[in-house]
Amino acid sequence: MTVAQLAQRIGAELAGQADDADRQISAVETIAAAGESDVAFITDDKHIAALRNSRAGAVIVGRRIEDLAKPQLIVKNVDAALIEVLSIFAPRLKAPAEGIDPTAKLGQDVKIAKGVAVGAGTVIDDGVEIGENSIIGSGCKIGENSRLGKNCRLDSNVVIYHNCRLGNNVVIQANSTIGSTGFGYSFIDGSHRLIPHNGGVVIEDFVEIGANCSIDRAKFGNTIIGAGTKIDNLVQIAHNVVIGKCCLIASLVGISGSCRLGDGVVLAGQVGLADNIEIGDGTVIGAQAGVMQSVGAGHKLLWTPAIESKEALRTISLIMRLPKLAKQLKQLNKRVEGLEAAKDNKE
Repeated sequence: MTVAQLAQRIGAELAGQADDADRQISAVETIAAAGESDVAFITDDKHIAALRNSRAGAVIVGRRIEDLAKPQLIVKNVDAALIEVLSIFAPRLKAPAEGIDPTAKLGQDVKIAKGVAVGAGTVIDDGVEIGENSIIGSGCKIGENSRLGKNCRLDSNVVIYHNCRLGNNVVIQANSTIGSTGFGYSFIDGSHRLIPHNGGVVIEDFVEIGANCSIDRAKFGNTIIGAGTKIDNLVQIAHNVVIGKCCLIASLVGISGSCRLGDGVVLAGQVGLADNIEIGDGTVIGAQAGVMQSVGAGHKLLWTPAIESKEALRTISLIMRLPKLAKQLKQLNKRVEGLEAAKDNKE
């Protein structure tokens, strides 16, 4: 579409020469990689210099940039506009066909609403319910008495165990498992015995779960993922964990059993939480941090064991100086030894 058409689609103010409005745009690219038929974007003024040298055909900006010889699409929120533009230029893939593939296997008393697509090789056990317009990818398995709401999407090879509940607009990417038995054992008579996990998993509305994640079922009650929470790939969530609303959980996070997270919690990559602890609303925990005890609301933590970010940065700064300090200490020791030797000789 033309620059002018794109500006209209995203509600942007168009700044630039009149001839620029008819330039054709066919994709979104970074400032460095963009060509004349691409639209780029900047969210920070530090990229303006690079933008002046870019070949991009147009740029999405949060404010007008003076003396820039490119059409500018000026918007209130660059990130929101970028989401819209990426959706416009997304690959046009074949939509899943409504209905049940002939190779799928359905149990008894299965209830499938209108508009549902069930892919090849999927197995749906007895008593399952699937809401309107949901998409079940190829090779999925949905266990007995589990329920999916409206507009859900399970990508290929997702496994939903028995007695799990998914709300509306839930997305689960390929190869993730919901409702597996938790890692709970008791050492009895010389061996580890598995504790039965008779509970379920509840995933609330608008939750998105990445690929290759595992969310364990509860021993009793439910493991709960709150509405609007987004979970990256390769995340492990143990039994009886309760996660609040609109949390962000990055890749390789491990959450131990019975932890409770408030609303709006952010866990960066490779964070680990010890079992039975609570994380308060809005707390942010930095990458690779190990959290060993409960944390109140609104904290920012780093390091292992996790401590307040300011304290962690001071500590890390001191640690980085240790090699230099060790060298200085060695030099001082030599000087002291020399002085003591000279004193002994005089005596």
